[in-house]
Amino acid sequence: MRDDLRDRDRLFIGGRWTPPLGAAPAIEVTDASTGERLGRVPAGDAGDVDRAVAAAAAAADDWRHTDPAERASALEAVRDQLAARLDEIAELISLEVGTPANISKKVQVGLPLATLQGFADAARSFAWERTVGSSAVVREGAGVVAAITPWNYPLHQLVGKVGGALAAGSTVVAKPASEAPLAAFALADAIEAAGLPAGVFNLVSGGGAAVGEPLAGDPRVDVVSFTGSTAVGARIAAVAAANVTRTSLELGGKSASVVLDDADLERAIRSSVGNAFLNSGQTCSAWTRLVVPRALQERVIEIAVAAVERLRLGHPLDEATRLGPLVSAAQQRSVRAHIDRGQGIARLVTGGSAQPAGLDAGFYVAPTIFADVDNSSPLGQEEIFGPVLSIIPADSEEQAIAIANDSPYGLAGGVWSADPERAVAVARRIRTGQVDINGAAFNPVAPFGGVKLSGYGREFGEFGIEEFTVTKAIQR
Repeated sequence: MRDDLRDRDRLFIGGRWTPPLGAAPAIEVTDASTGERLGRVPAGDAGDVDRAVAAAAAAADDWRHTDPAERASALEAVRDQLAARLDEIAELISLEVGTPANISKKVQVGLPLATLQGFADAARSFAWERTVGSSAVVREGAGVVAAITPWNYPLHQLVGKVGGALAAGSTVVAKPASEAPLAAFALADAIEAAGLPAGVFNLVSGGGAAVGEPLAGDPRVDVVSFTGSTAVGARIAAVAAANVTRTSLELGGKSASVVLDDADLERAIRSSVGNAFLNSGQTCSAWTRLVVPRALQERVIEIAVAAVERLRLGHPLDEATRLGPLVSAAQQRSVRAHIDRGQGIARLVTGGSAQPAGLDAGFYVAPTIFADVDNSSPLGQEEIFGPVLSIIPADSEEQAIAIANDSPYGLAGGVWSADPERAVAVARRIRTGQVDINGAAFNPVAPFGGVKLSGYGREFGEFGIEEFTVTKAIQR
């Protein structure tokens, strides 16, 4: 991998790569597979935020009035730049996050490419103006968007905000997570190469206190879009509220895969296990609760354990690897602590908190399954964000629905039944932002977001564009 992809010493502000104003030490980025240094990015501060917001504000009016078709073409140009560098960006994300290489190519980079095309298509067909009585009701760019993103899908989550905002006619100041910021710099490279106007996209890396809070609290920011933990999301919303700034929050999850008694059990369990352990469980929408008929629990355990045994744990760049390390030592410690506590309240059927054999370096955790889980326990209620699956037995369909809804979160879920109509009926009763029926594929243009402590607002496709617009009524 080229050193210039890993070692960055400048921020992207106003269409130029510029040194940070402060003298804070650079942020060291760690290789998740070894624990060693992978690269570095600048540590920005409030002065850099001020410069970036000023650049975005200066570009906002011209970009707002750019023809939507031109904005769509700009997004396609960015997509093409990213596609040309797919392999090297995927490798970068595999090392900084721990995602296996084959998944990085398909999901960490492949999905953002599809998302950008979805935004471009939606921008061309979006209802920018319609007539309501004597009024022309117009949708236009909201202004300056602060995009604050997490480390688990560092390009996908950023593209979900940047693509929607740019399509809407809004400008962006992005702040990536310090654990995995390198993909955001690759996006800035692509935006520069695509020739987007100066100030339309700006990138300031740095910590939450130094960059995130000044950005969320800047009165020139019109929308703050945040993805991350519920606790940090609540803080971001409070900071933004001082200026009555709109927020869109995509937060935590503890999603349930509900397997009904007539489901294809082998398919349902294998798919649910794969979903729970995607990206080593570092997925906000992961189905980390598996709700099954009590009479079938032992058979479910057999299928689940067999599925886990096929998930090879190893170095993320090894093409045979299906499960990589966690992003950091801190995340590894947190997940191990959850597993240790879980052994006192449920039945451990595979995995555990010990360092996996043969993987002495890196932030690895063995895929772990608990059975006989009480949904009211921490294993049923707390987001662990690691490769830990809780099997929860239910005595009836009604109880299974109640268990799925008995969560502070409401981001995603799945329902399995041989009768599609029955599955849809159950899905309609689950209070969550999205539900997959019998393992339906992810739709990159459908609205994505949650309810309850999973946040509010929606991303992707026309819904993700709408999030970054304001409505104006012009009476005639």
